[in-house]
Amino acid sequence: MLRSEILIKGAVVHERLVAEYGFTGNYQRVKLYMQEARPRVAEELGITPGELAGLHRRFEVVPGAQAQVDWGDEGKILAHVGIPKVYSFHMTLSYSRGPFCCLTTSQDLATFFDCHRQAFAHFGGVPMSIVYERTKTVVRRHVAPGEAVPLHPEAVGFAGHYDFDIDVLAAYRPTGKGRVERQVLIVRDHVLAGRAFSSTEELDAAFNAWVPLRRAKSHGTHGEVIGHRAIRDHMALRPLPATPYVVTQRHLRHVGKDCLVAFDANLYAVPARKVRPRQLGEVRATKSQITLHATMPNADGVTLLATRRRAVGRGACVVDEKHWDGLPDGRNRRTTTGDIPPRLRHQDALSQETRSLMALLNRAAAVRVEVGRRPLSVYDELTGTRPFTTHPTPEELS
Repeated sequence: MLRSEILIKGAVVHERLVAEYGFTGNYQRVKLYMQEARPRVAEELGITPGELAGLHRRFEVVPGAQAQVDWGDEGKILAHVGIPKVYSFHMTLSYSRGPFCCLTTSQDLATFFDCHRQAFAHFGGVPMSIVYERTKTVVRRHVAPGEAVPLHPEAVGFAGHYDFDIDVLAAYRPTGKGRVERQVLIVRDHVLAGRAFSSTEELDAAFNAWVPLRRAKSHGTHGEVIGHRAIRDHMALRPLPATPYVVTQRHLRHVGKDCLVAFDANLYAVPARKVRPRQLGEVRATKSQITLHATMPNADGVTLLATRRRAVGRGACVVDEKHWDGLPDGRNRRTTTGDIPPRLRHQDALSQETRSLMALLNRAAAVRVEVGRRPLSVYDELTGTRPFTTHPTPEELS
């Protein structure tokens, strides 16, 4: 069968052996044989390694050695309550296939690693390594295949705090995390399909209620009950640190002339006496807080300018009025109204000439001043000039 079709699947081979030859062995036996026989037969047939690009070598790990992480796009499952998009975060222990899932409305950096903390609490420890795709929350920028991958600084800090290694897949190798990708589909079919939810909390509760059913099943690959194998997996995990790691997004932003810094479609005020217009500053954002820093420390070695609560939604302006002390507030602005100013109205000694002048200078009062009207011919008579006209007037013709 391999000689006729080198890419034939092991399940198809097992099915044909049972139907046509009365084979009594299980699928695992056929699969193990094909792992050894396929490269050998390919070499005998003269098939180059490039022609085996669709194949991969199966790997197994010891308990606690590895977990795999992936996102699932659950679409508009909560659109009826005003939430446009929902995403599912998945972490799978590679040895036991023990699952973890939580539903979120964002895939940003803080949410991504907050889901990690929830997964570690769910498993009761930290695996020695975690496999990722080349996502922007882990990889700072994409590079050519074979080159060293520059990691995101916050990912490095998070991994160092929880003591695990970051394993980034090679480019164009999605099969490297097939265990978690399979879990995305399983959760979607068994937990989400055919149900209605009104919040992410209900989605998480539905997953937690389904986990015991999943752990009670025998896995099709390793053949053991997932829950039994997961006990060995959990016991081998590294302990959680005493304090959690607070993930911080860092961005450079310019300070506006109004002492406001824009971040994530919201505005945050900084002290006017500590900044200058168009000064470059750093925004450090956690899930609930924004801290604004100068790029250079002051004389005391301090860079912190202000601390703000993180705004929810878009278009908010988070301001502390004290930070605008010393700036013009508009109270001493010259104004024009329809009346004489009060300070002049109550001065009895004010002359009539002054009152008339004030009325002329006042815009609204000047509109009410009676202006004499006379024809232009009066001015012609006074100057002794003849008006310029293209046609003679009736008086001139008479």
